[in-house]
Amino acid sequence: MFSEKMKSYFDRMIDLVFSIILLFIILGIVIGTAQLFLTVWNLLAFKGITGHYIDLISDVLTLYVLIELSRSLVDYFNTHRLRLTFIVDAAMVFVLREILILLFKHELKPEMIYAFSVLLLVLGVLRTGAVLVYQREKDILK
Repeated sequence: MFSEKMKSYFDRMIDLVFSIILLFIILGIVIGTAQLFLTVWNLLAFKGITGHYIDLISDVLTLYVLIELSRSLVDYFNTHRLRLTFIVDAAMVFVLREILILLFKHELKPEMIYAFSVLLLVLGVLRTGAVLVYQREKDILK
């Protein structure tokens, strides 16, 4: 009896915390999208092609990471489980974002390429494993 009340209290607190986190992520997406539109208009005033486009690319990829994280939290409210695939997707996009920024700035060194490659490989294997486990769980529940 006591443990059921504690579990119920715990579930409600987790829902509340995730709701607040989701609210801040949505707020960040809205503000980031508005700033992105302002940045696009500001690009028209600058001369040169490569000068400020790195900021635009970085902002778009950052918004994509926020969207992936928000998808993970929205899915939590439906299933009461955090799906690893959404979180790993966001991590992979974040790593790719860093690679693109460093490539664009011509600051990517060979050892960093190796490190990022291994990290992407591990994230890819982790994501593949998460999908396989999810499919297996779905088959078992049928």
